[in-house]
Amino acid sequence: MDWFNYKNGQLHCEDVNVHDLAARFGTPVYVYSRRTFEHHYDRIVEAFAPLKPTICYSIKSCGNVHICKLLADRGAGMDVVSGGELFRAQRAGAVMGKAVYAGVGKTDDEIREALSAKIGYFNIESEAEFENISAIARQSGTTARAALRVNPDVADAHTHAKATTGKKETKFGVDIERARRFFTTYGRDTNLKLCAIHLHIGSPIYSAEPYVNAINKGLALIDVLAQDGHTVEAIDIGGGFAADYETGKSPLAADYAAQIVPLLQPFVDAGGEVILEPGRTIAANAGVLVTRVQYIKQGGRKKFLIIDTGMHHLVRPTLYDSFHFIWPTKVAPMHAPAQRSETMDLPGLQPCDVVGPICETGDFFAQDRPLPPVARGDLLAVFSAGAYGMAMASNYNTMPRPAEVLVTGNNAKLIRRRETYEDLVAQEPIV
Repeated sequence: MDWFNYKNGQLHCEDVNVHDLAARFGTPVYVYSRRTFEHHYDRIVEAFAPLKPTICYSIKSCGNVHICKLLADRGAGMDVVSGGELFRAQRAGAVMGKAVYAGVGKTDDEIREALSAKIGYFNIESEAEFENISAIARQSGTTARAALRVNPDVADAHTHAKATTGKKETKFGVDIERARRFFTTYGRDTNLKLCAIHLHIGSPIYSAEPYVNAINKGLALIDVLAQDGHTVEAIDIGGGFAADYETGKSPLAADYAAQIVPLLQPFVDAGGEVILEPGRTIAANAGVLVTRVQYIKQGGRKKFLIIDTGMHHLVRPTLYDSFHFIWPTKVAPMHAPAQRSETMDLPGLQPCDVVGPICETGDFFAQDRPLPPVARGDLLAVFSAGAYGMAMASNYNTMPRPAEVLVTGNNAKLIRRRETYEDLVAQEPIV
């Protein structure tokens, strides 16, 4: 799952004691394991190898340029959803021909930047967007390729409603019933070549079944389009593979591939290309958020651990009702966790609310969570925070964002410095 383990009761990231990282870089701090990033990426490459897919890392999950470069150097393409993410991909040295550009609200400037970069595909979300990109390509004297984002009306029951994207009547893509008409209208455009379809049904998806359902619908659509004279060169099945927020709860890459690869093998054998857009499954378990307990407050019934981070640095618990395993970085032998679970069967645990400093009742990481004894000044680790953690962090309440540190073996490198108060007002000069 990852390379965050307790050794003699102390949490280590690979070969580095997390206490030493907190002393060196301060708290709160995001700590990433290079080996974990590489491991999860490599498992996807191996599992889907028969398809020889283009694997585009989803930058929105964890966009630090150092992380993007780490994966680009390993052969990853990039899945971007904004001009800023495209800039990060370029700064990381990613191959632009292996970049796909999604997102429903691409601006004219962003489109021009992507055309200039010669990205692999625009993922098309609407008729109006197709017409606009085509027009800008014509004005720019260039051409590009496009994948129509098709909603197959498929979802995973375990996916939060706010992260379900493959059902009918969402802001994303077009319903599958409209796809044939879309190709009839735009399939012979000379500026923007409509030659692929894109399926993305949400995240996280905890089984292969929704992918199987979506892909079967996509392949049936490709057959119909072929009868109409349209050649689909690529199918992008999106991302959404799950991560282990609890030990053993998510399928392995090989589990997804076991059902997906046989479905797509004939398409590939006939000359088609398969594109994947993994993000969470690569990044989530590769990062922890390390925080320090500021105060312990005993209410009438509840015990509150007030920490130096909160929803401004990790919004998932309050936004998506998400579970993150939280545990002290230094524990007695009887409290060293053999696994991470929402219900830990260990002696001496006390129910606590883990809350942050933000002026919102919703600023919590856990409620009534059984934890070992904790004192003021102790460190807690919020696990599986590598995806949609720092990427969604804000400066709410004028709080600086944390530092980010990448650990490789016994070496720790600062890959993003902690923000200062000066950083927070740098764009607001008083003249």
